[in-house]
Amino acid sequence: MGFFDKIKKAFMNEKETQPAEIETDETQTEAEVEDKVSETQPVEQEMTEQTQEDSFENEEEPKNNLEAESDPLTTVTPVIHAEERVDPEIMEEQAEEIIVQEKYEKGLEKTRKTFGERLNELFANFRSVDEDFFEELEETLIGADVGFDTAIKITESLRQEVKLRNVKKPAAVQNTIIEKMVDLYEAEGIEENNALNIQENGLTVMLFVGVNGVGKTTSIGKLAHEYKQDGKKVLLAAADTFRAGAIDQLVVWGERAGVEVVRGNAGGDPAAVVFDAVERAKAENADILLVDTAGRLQNKVNLMNELEKIKRIIQRELPDAPHEVLLVVDATTGQNAMSQAKQFKETTDVTGLVLTKLDGTAKGGIVLAIRNELHLPVKLVGLGEGIDDLERFDANDFAIGLFKGLLKVED
Repeated sequence: MGFFDKIKKAFMNEKETQPAEIETDETQTEAEVEDKVSETQPVEQEMTEQTQEDSFENEEEPKNNLEAESDPLTTVTPVIHAEERVDPEIMEEQAEEIIVQEKYEKGLEKTRKTFGERLNELFANFRSVDEDFFEELEETLIGADVGFDTAIKITESLRQEVKLRNVKKPAAVQNTIIEKMVDLYEAEGIEENNALNIQENGLTVMLFVGVNGVGKTTSIGKLAHEYKQDGKKVLLAAADTFRAGAIDQLVVWGERAGVEVVRGNAGGDPAAVVFDAVERAKAENADILLVDTAGRLQNKVNLMNELEKIKRIIQRELPDAPHEVLLVVDATTGQNAMSQAKQFKETTDVTGLVLTKLDGTAKGGIVLAIRNELHLPVKLVGLGEGIDDLERFDANDFAIGLFKGLLKVED
């Protein structure tokens, strides 16, 4: 089942499970309402009398079958089939999935609402699906931060689909727009790996890169808390030595998560901090080492050289590390996040993205642009301010959370 089919199914299930609303005529008089209520009373009385008669008949039944009922040979014991028993672990996993899906739906609420309003405005201004409509749709999609190339692809695909299926009604056109967006989103992610590269045996090292103020240190702290809760031995390395505030902030997060932080002096050598952190992680048999790096140096060359030096230090002790180089970007910045991703991708070997503050923005469409134009997998998303609100990116949950509420019931 494709993404769009799953979204449509979720949409239809939601519609079916919504309680039916009882519509009342506002002009109906109170007397008419009382008459209707009184009409139902005789029926209820008849049912009550019939129930009482049945109960009296049951009491008068002979009780000469007690011996047979007590005979162990004739006693029927209910059989509980193994397949009917629900594994507590499965129930827990299902409950967790529901919680995560709800987080996605809530976190994408602003994006969904804003995009829905844009579509409503678009359809209000056009009575027919003509060339002017397609041009305006293109502008609407670009304004929704899905990216220029993505907007062009979706508009062109829709133009062909409308002609092929002769789609005219607004609800059908809107659903076709959503279908094309979902299809493109799914097609571009066929070979995408959104899972973190965690080593089953030995130490896993992750580098976090990104400009200042995007939530890099916060993301590290939240991820450290999660691994700590899972029973893993976690260490943090404060390798952003160019800002004393960055070191202090990571120490605070280390205290909140209950993990140790390897730190140096402000203005010191970041590579030296990383070396100490790797040595300590090996000596203490740590499972996870999360490294905070400088977000902004004087120019790209300095940044690239610094990151390469850190990598060499790590690989001297662990040849296959770092196992992840995660670029942290702020979803609220929209196309600026795209620009940062392009620059860092040119500077270092980024393996994936951490998209923060997704719950606080109407620019969630940036995920489509990142997937379709940069081909970088989003691996973690921030869906709230709580310490437990950093979630693994799930393409299916994201698609349902963003698009389900935008579908329309077609006549």
